[in-house]
Amino acid sequence: MRGNVAALKKLLRYMKNYIKECIFAPLFKMIEAGFELIVPLVIAAIIDNGIADKNLGYIGKMCVILVVLGVVGLVISITAQYFSAKAAVGFATEVRHSLFTHIQSLSYTELDTLGSSTLITRITSDVNQVQNGVNLTLRLLLRSPFVVFGAMVMAFTINGRISLIFLVTIAALSIAVFGIMIVTIPLYRDVQGKLDGVTELTRENLTGVRVLRAFCMEKHESQEFSRRNRALTDMQKFVGRISAVMNPLTYVLVNLAIVWLIYSGAIHVNEGSITQGEVVALYNYMAQILTELVKLANLIISITKAVACGNRIQSVFETESGEQNEDNVSASDENILNENDLNGENEYAVEFNHVGLTYKGAGDCSLHDIDFKVKKGETVGIIGGTGSGKTSLVNLIPAFYPATEGQIAVDGRDVRDYDVDELRAKIGVVPQKAALFSGTIRENLLWGNENAGDDRLNAALETAQAAEIVRNKENGLDYILEQNGGNLSGGQKQRLTIARALVRQPEILILDDSASALDMATDAKLRKALKKLDNTTTFIVSQRASGVKNADKIIVLDDGKIAGIGTHDKLLESCGIYKEIWDSQNS
Repeated sequence: MRGNVAALKKLLRYMKNYIKECIFAPLFKMIEAGFELIVPLVIAAIIDNGIADKNLGYIGKMCVILVVLGVVGLVISITAQYFSAKAAVGFATEVRHSLFTHIQSLSYTELDTLGSSTLITRITSDVNQVQNGVNLTLRLLLRSPFVVFGAMVMAFTINGRISLIFLVTIAALSIAVFGIMIVTIPLYRDVQGKLDGVTELTRENLTGVRVLRAFCMEKHESQEFSRRNRALTDMQKFVGRISAVMNPLTYVLVNLAIVWLIYSGAIHVNEGSITQGEVVALYNYMAQILTELVKLANLIISITKAVACGNRIQSVFETESGEQNEDNVSASDENILNENDLNGENEYAVEFNHVGLTYKGAGDCSLHDIDFKVKKGETVGIIGGTGSGKTSLVNLIPAFYPATEGQIAVDGRDVRDYDVDELRAKIGVVPQKAALFSGTIRENLLWGNENAGDDRLNAALETAQAAEIVRNKENGLDYILEQNGGNLSGGQKQRLTIARALVRQPEILILDDSASALDMATDAKLRKALKKLDNTTTFIVSQRASGVKNADKIIVLDDGKIAGIGTHDKLLESCGIYKEIWDSQNS
């Protein structure tokens, strides 16, 4: 409980720009509550002085006062609602923006650990729950207790003995409300966890819908979704039943108190120690207490949800990125630079010095003792069986994952000593899965360099063998792509993603099996065009031996280790694994 509240408190730093609203919202609500507490006294005066004396003028005057109190209270309430809504929405906007920015800064390791489905839930549903909690808190957290205790104080000014009923009622209601709150707080956290599971399954089904239909698994996945959805629904119902006890329980307790109040009031009226108007005023105060406690009960439910969601959001903020920035580079690590490197004469674009990689939570290493150097301008082919570590190796160059052993240098400098943006500005990466974004072809290409002109875009398209795609599309570079390039074929998407990387004119180009959907002729043209790039060191990850045959250097991986390094002809003689791959593909 304390940890959850502490997490929510940390999120409240995003309220610093809304301090004025956070003060005015509860202040205006309390002023409105003050007017509300006056109403029973006016009604008591109408009964005891107006109706008892049949003084119509007095009754009319008091009714005007009631109308004025109502109108002024309404204006003040609307003002309070405006301030609370502005603060809550502004707070949620800043949290959502900061959370998205923080998620973007996380390394692949943290993203893999957290999972995309739970991050989507936390940046949407959880933030909305916290926003609602903040809104209701500003409006009711001070107002409801103020009305409850204010009504009790006003009741004591009328008759102290009868008002003891108020003390007993408030104590009983507090025990009921806070008891239910203690039970429901951990349950709401479980609800959000099950919501993560439903979101994860939904995302998997939507992204893999073609695979589902190809294997006729729609029925199976529908049943799995129903199972998880039913588990979420059952948990929500269970928590809802416990929370639902709060309203009838408060109504029962308050109505019992009202019966007790009217019974005691009738006795005192007969004794002459209290007037009929004062009994009605006490009844109104009891009704106000009932209304406010019901509001308070609902507020506590909302705060409970907000605290649970706030804790989940804060846990993402507390996840530190493994990526290096200017502020946290290591100055104490041993360097692999020689004297020529220090003088800016380093001839190597990339150096791996006995590098190893073990993914977080993995039982065994994915890469072990990777050691090689690549000169500037060379083309390096990387080949190996499925799961041999090809993608893991190239992901270390732009520091998508931190090496757990050894050192990696880019342009003679340890990658840990680079600012992330500075390092990746040197590198163009084309991942295995071609990812395009909704928008025009031009907008997608400009991800490589937002200042690139049409000449550079067209040159990149020519090199990537994608110029024909643009020429055949209506509006050319301004052709609208659907989400993830849904209106393109697999080969077209791959060529456009290669062009996007080339727009950057990178010093190091990494093609991670990014030509798998291309036919042999187009693949050959692409490799020939890439050879003509000046001062670009190219890494080509491929399952095809023909795709890396003409590389200056070929690295053969087997089970995370280097099985051989050399040219095509040399490896055919010295590396059995490479010869086996070549023979199997060219038999």
